Amino acid sequence: MKFLQQYIRVVDRLNETIGRGVVWLSSFLVLVVCYDVFTRYILKTSSVAVQELEWHIFAVLFLIAAAYSLKHDRHVRVDVFYLKFSRRGKAWVDFLGSLVFLVPLCIVAILASQHFVLNSFRIGEISPDPGGLPARYLLKAAIPLGFFLLLLQGLSLSFRSLLTLLGKPLKTGEDRHE
Repeated sequence: MKFLQQYIRVVDRLNETIGRGVVWLSSFLVLVVCYDVFTRYILKTSSVAVQELEWHIFAVLFLIAAAYSLKHDRHVRVDVFYLKFSRRGKAWVDFLGSLVFLVPLCIVAILASQHFVLNSFRIGEISPDPGGLPARYLLKAAIPLGFFLLLLQGLSLSFRSLLTLLGKPLKTGEDRHE
């Protein structure tokens, strides 16, 4: 039990730190989009690099912050039934959902993206568009990284749910099934 509790705390702390670290990207994205809109519609000019930067920032933000969203139970879910479930019912849904759907999806995504990312690094991939951004391989590296962080958080969720099911939930404030 101590291993599970320690794992949950370490992974939660890791994803909390990373999530708080990448939150500034959303503000930066707003500034980049405003700049792009201003230059495109007011100055009547456009830049491929700025447009690519917008979706690069969004992709990194989405991939890296997914685990943070899961940690805070802010991910997309149909709560029609879940909200009415008891604490144990919620723990069962989270436990089975994590192990049956989330963890396998993360493993498949990590494994499937390895060749894609390694090949991109090997060739030093850049944007195919004239004036586009260099180092596209760094963006692609965010794919397995994001899914790895999500995998860690998914395991944390399943361990947390297991502890709840075993009648040994984490302290108040640390248990998401409260």
